[in-house]
Amino acid sequence: MSKRKNDSIRIIPLGGVGEIGKNMYVVEVDEDLFVIDSGLKFPENDMLGIDVVIPDFYFLENNKERVRGIFLTHGHEDAIGALPYLLRKIKAPVYGTKLTLALAKARIKELNQKVEGKFFTIHSNSRLSFNSVNVTFFKTTHSIPDSVGIAIHTSEGAIVHTGEFKFDQSATGFYRPDIGKMAQLGEKGVLCLLSDSTEAERPGFTTSESVISRQLSDAFHSAKERIIVSCFSANLIRIQQVFDAAKETNRKVAVVGKSLEKYMKWHLSLDT
Repeated sequence: MSKRKNDSIRIIPLGGVGEIGKNMYVVEVDEDLFVIDSGLKFPENDMLGIDVVIPDFYFLENNKERVRGIFLTHGHEDAIGALPYLLRKIKAPVYGTKLTLALAKARIKELNQKVEGKFFTIHSNSRLSFNSVNVTFFKTTHSIPDSVGIAIHTSEGAIVHTGEFKFDQSATGFYRPDIGKMAQLGEKGVLCLLSDSTEAERPGFTTSESVISRQLSDAFHSAKERIIVSCFSANLIRIQQVFDAAKETNRKVAVVGKSLEKYMKWHLSLDT
């Protein structure tokens, strides 16, 4: 709970609702604004001449002195891609996990953007205190490691943003979720749940990564010639599975693509 009574609470989506990408929420508690994610989306077929689509920052520009922080859930472009453009408009501290901040900074450098903003590394046990609220975090499972959900604790209950996630009982390491923390949040009382999971409307469940890993391993063992694997450069769990299967079968791996090389570099930095 918040350490003081909150008089006004509003949630303002600026992108990512009913669409894939461009994720951005603003949580307004009294006079303070808390921004969750700042992502982009890639243009549709009819958006000729447009490279990327970013959220409308007009509200934040007009209230930039009230922004207390920008909180990033994970390192995909749909969560961090618009951050360089946002930081040109407002000066605010940016909070994220080690990998997420590394990718965000790489994105800023890639665009040669001159921005002013301080970056603060958080982890699942971090607790931040502001005048109006406290903010905590919990680990989630996603196709990129070091992903977190965010809980903004108000006097009326927590506002919980899951980030993009899935449940996978076989998840380990940087992909293992904090199920216990999620349960504790529910027991204490959640005012609003902002749950983000692609295809969540479809019945059933997502195939466990352990099953996919076994299938990849079988393919690597049965193939007699060269194997070509195509995947999203940001799907780091899939890339790790390819490397694991290659190690099992004593194969060499050649990485092709600038984006893939970038993501691999920062993935390896997690162990240092």
